Amino acid sequence: MRLLSIKECDLHDKKVFIRCDFNVPMDEFGNITDDRRIRSALSSIKYCLDQECAIILGSHFGRPKAGVFSEEDSLAPVVRRLQQLLKMDVKLAKDVVGEDAQKMARELKSGEILVLENLRFEKGETKNTPEFSAALASLADVYINDAFGVSHRAHASVEGITRHFDREHKAAGFLLLKEIEFFDILLENPARPFAAIVGGSKVSGKLEALVNLLPRVDKVLIGGGMAFTFLKSMGYDVGKSLVEDDLIDEATKIMEEAKRLGVKFYLPVDVVAADAFSADANSHTVSAQEIPTDWMGLDIGFASVELYREVLEDVKTILWNGPMGVYEMERFAKGSNKIAHFLADSHATTVVGGGDTADLVQRIGLDEEMTFISTGGGASLELLEGKVLPGVKPLFK
Repeated sequence: MRLLSIKECDLHDKKVFIRCDFNVPMDEFGNITDDRRIRSALSSIKYCLDQECAIILGSHFGRPKAGVFSEEDSLAPVVRRLQQLLKMDVKLAKDVVGEDAQKMARELKSGEILVLENLRFEKGETKNTPEFSAALASLADVYINDAFGVSHRAHASVEGITRHFDREHKAAGFLLLKEIEFFDILLENPARPFAAIVGGSKVSGKLEALVNLLPRVDKVLIGGGMAFTFLKSMGYDVGKSLVEDDLIDEATKIMEEAKRLGVKFYLPVDVVAADAFSADANSHTVSAQEIPTDWMGLDIGFASVELYREVLEDVKTILWNGPMGVYEMERFAKGSNKIAHFLADSHATTVVGGGDTADLVQRIGLDEEMTFISTGGGASLELLEGKVLPGVKPLFK
C-alpha cells in the first residue's frame, strides 16, 4: 500500500479543498509568532495554483467554544500572512459551511483562494458528524489532506470528509507525504546506529512509543520528568520529582526488554534539583541517586549531558521526542539546549518529533540545523507507536 499523492489527481479547473494546519502561535496583540505551519503548506497550495484550480483552505485554530464565533479565534491573521507569502489576494469566508461560505465557494474562480473560517466554530468538526462532513465535501470536487498535525484525530475535515470522495478525488498533500515517508524510513530502514532520545514529563505519554521503538533502535536515552519513574523503579529516592507510581512496573519491564534486545538504555546520572517548581526556586546539581527528600529534579545535569554526548558520537540517526527538563524556565532549559546544540552540530540524520521539542529548538534558533522537524507532536507520537492515523488511512491505495 502507498499514499495517494496530490500529483495523481486531476485538479485542472476543479474546486480543491485542502485541509491545512494553520494552528499557529500568536502573541497578546494577535501577531503570529511562528508561521512555520503556514509556510509548510505553501508547496501544495502553489502546486494547485499551477494546475489552474480554485482552492478552498480549511483549518482549525485554538480551542474556541463550538458553535460560537469569536474574533480572537478567527483565521483573519492567517489570511493576512498567506497574502504576504503568496503575494496575492486571499478571501476569507464569514463562516464555515453557512450561506457566505457556500456563496463564495460557488463563485470561486480558478486561480483564486478562499479560506473558510475556523473549522472548530462548528460543533460537527470535532464530533465528526456525517452532516458537517457532507456539507464540507459539497464545497469541492477534490479533497487534499495536508494537515499532518491533526491527522491523528478523527474529525470531520480530516476523516469524515474522505467518505464523500472516491479514490481519484482524494489524496495527500506534499507536507503529509513528506511526514509519513520520513517516519516510514525512520522506523523501517534507518541508517545505523540509531538512537532515540525520549523526554517529556510522563512515561504514560510515551509508553507505547517506547515499546514500539525498542526493537528498532540501538540506543535509548531518557530525560525529562519521565526519567524519575525509571530511576525510582531502580530503587532510587527521587524526592518530590514527578513520578507515575502506577507505571513503575512498566518502566522496569521496558528496561528488561531493552536488555533482552541488546539495546543500550541510558538514564540521567545527575540532575538539576530545586526546592520548588518555580523559576525562582533554590537549585543545585546533584547525583541522580542523591536528590534531597523535599526537592525535585527539573533538568538533566552537566554530567548527563556529557554522557549523552559521548553515547551519540557514533550514531548515524537520532530521533528526539521530548525535552530534557522544564525548558520553559530558562534555569532548567540548559540540558535541553545543550542536547539541541549537539544535534545541530552532528553529522547524523536528526529528526525532531514535533510539539515541545520543536518549540524549544525553534526558540534557540536551531530549527534550520535539524534534518527534519515534524509539524505534529501528537501525530508523530502515534506514528512512533506504530499506529495508522485516521486521517491518513483513507488515502492509501
